[in-house]
This record gives sequence, structure tokens and C-alpha cells, in this order.
Amino acid sequence: MKTIIASPKAPKAVGPYSQAVNLNGTLFISGQLPVNPADGSVADTVEAQTRQSLSNIGAILEEAGLSYDDIVKTTVLLDDIRNFAAMNAVYAEFFKADKPARVCYQVSALPMGVKVEIDAIAGK
Repeated sequence: MKTIIASPKAPKAVGPYSQAVNLNGTLFISGQLPVNPADGSVADTVEAQTRQSLSNIGAILEEAGLSYDDIVKTTVLLDDIRNFAAMNAVYAEFFKADKPARVCYQVSALPMGVKVEIDAIAGK
């Protein structure tokens, strides 16, 4: 069974996609830009942007009745791979034990000129 998940505590989708889709207990979270859902602002640093993207993921997880511990895979997109260490330091704050699988890429550009975008797959 497929269920669309939408959290009012995360930014609304800016295109023809859902924040997340739950398919038979597996949650597929769309890439989360570091947009503050309260006011639409975007912080300047990759650290603050990473924190916001992961917080947005947390809001979607909560809406689906899951937590960061339920994430099995993430994808991190960076506009500059030289920001890897800074992003990684913040990322580690969210995943203490039983870390999810992950891939990280440098891309030529991200929407809204942001430095990072993160998606996730979670499930029980």
C-alpha cells in the first residue's frame, strides 16, 4: 500500500513530487533542501544548511511515526566536495549508532543555490 506523507513542519514540495512516500512500511523521503519551513530562509554555511536539511527529514520521519534510527540509506548532494568534512561533522550529530548506508556526490548546482540536499530511505 502506498501512502503520501506530508509534514507541516518541513518545507512544502516545490514541484510535482511528495515530501515522502510510504510503501508497505518503507519510507522514501525526497531530497530536502535546507529551507527553514517557518520563514523560507536558507542559512549561509554548509553546517547550518546540513542541520536544516536533516531537521526537515526529522519532521517528515516524525509525521510517518519513524525516527532517525529507522533510516537505512541517505544520499547527500554537495555543491562543493570540499565541504565534505564540515557536512560530515554535522551529519554525525544525527546518527550516533547503527549509522545508515550513505553516498555523497558533488553536483554542478542545486536548486535555490544551496550547498547541500539530502534524501533518505527509512523503515521498520
